[in-house]
Amino acid sequence: MSFLNTVFYFIVSIGVLVAVHEFGHFWVARRVGVKVLRFSIGFGHVLWRYQAHPQATEYVLSLVPLGGYVKMVDEREGEVSAEDLPAAFNRKPLLARTAVVAAGPVFNLVLAVALFWSVLVIGEMGIKPILGAPAPHSIADNAGFLEGDEILSVNEEVTPTWTQAMSSIMSSALEGESDIHVKIKNAQMYESTKTLHIQSSDTQNPDALYAALGMKLYSPALPAIIGKILDNGTAKVAGLQAGDVILRVGDTPVTQWQQWVDMVKANPNNALQIRIERDGVESTLTLTPNAEGKIGAAVHVPEQLIKAFQVHYALSPLDAMPAALRVTYHYATSTVKMMGQMFAGRASLENLSGPISIAQYAGQSAEMGLVHFLKFMGLISVSLGVLNLLPIPVLDGGHLFFFAIEGLKGSPVSENIQLFFQKMGLFLLGLLMATAMFMDVGRLFH
Repeated sequence: MSFLNTVFYFIVSIGVLVAVHEFGHFWVARRVGVKVLRFSIGFGHVLWRYQAHPQATEYVLSLVPLGGYVKMVDEREGEVSAEDLPAAFNRKPLLARTAVVAAGPVFNLVLAVALFWSVLVIGEMGIKPILGAPAPHSIADNAGFLEGDEILSVNEEVTPTWTQAMSSIMSSALEGESDIHVKIKNAQMYESTKTLHIQSSDTQNPDALYAALGMKLYSPALPAIIGKILDNGTAKVAGLQAGDVILRVGDTPVTQWQQWVDMVKANPNNALQIRIERDGVESTLTLTPNAEGKIGAAVHVPEQLIKAFQVHYALSPLDAMPAALRVTYHYATSTVKMMGQMFAGRASLENLSGPISIAQYAGQSAEMGLVHFLKFMGLISVSLGVLNLLPIPVLDGGHLFFFAIEGLKGSPVSENIQLFFQKMGLFLLGLLMATAMFMDVGRLFH
């Protein structure tokens, strides 16, 4: 069922993003007088088609949902009847052709703004960004952060939730910012600003950066009471149930959940004799953590404690618009900077995500709720818009690059030159996709 959900939401998200992209080309083409022969979502075997009459646009839905295209009347792609010549793409003025090609990526960026605006208006429930004790000698520790500090803003951007705070810190660091200014409120309610000093060696990949930061969410001391048991964990095999109180491991008394977690992590594949209390009756069970030191059980957290750490963040429709524009701009520029750093060898290829990772993110975000799924689609829409604007032949940005040269020299770039660079662009794009797939497969086996 989880696999089916992943596939379904991946198809939904990619289908919507591709449809919006191609609709941008289609809509502007029609506005400047270009005749559109086919509007296709997907490639390969045709599943559904509609055409009002022989001279109308044919609308097609195909089997493979990883893309789409808009086929326009164009003398470079085949013979054009005399009556259709005025509506041929290649005969339109340079400005009109530029608008048609640019419309796809622009529509993706506009969609991203709309999605982020929706998220900001709907609002989201999150956890207050209160820090636990930073790891010794970490970036946060060296900057003077203490347990109980609540993050208020990062580089003057308000961050009311833990996710927003860490996202802002991580993206700023990965973009190459060496000093990140974090405004905090300590346990005594005193506000101050502390600076995270980032070294370039810390930003090779997100995992290394996160470890170097040494920041973790504050975790209050909780009793060792089981809250949830996963179906595929060793806790279920051992007979543990929700509500069980962990009393001892061997001869060692257990008083807090974190103490219990540390014991489990320290004993992968080792059988543990645990004493529990269930409904006032004590008993002994044998539990063996897996090779990763996990058992598939979560702590019981009192509802009033959850409410104390939760925060709801939302904006009015009017205030949400400039905020959505800022978020879109932030992710767009971050994407460009990250691509530049990977090309220059200053960022790890671990930052690349292929269709497998994107599908997993689609399924996971959908399981987390509508707001998370909309945010995911907004991020992918930004990436799709930025990627297509890169000056690589076969992408929209490559065509725009040729149009720019045409505007400077006063005549189109020769078809032979365009064909040569399109082959090069196709090779580079194929190499990029193959690398992303390789990284995806590596993650599956990690």
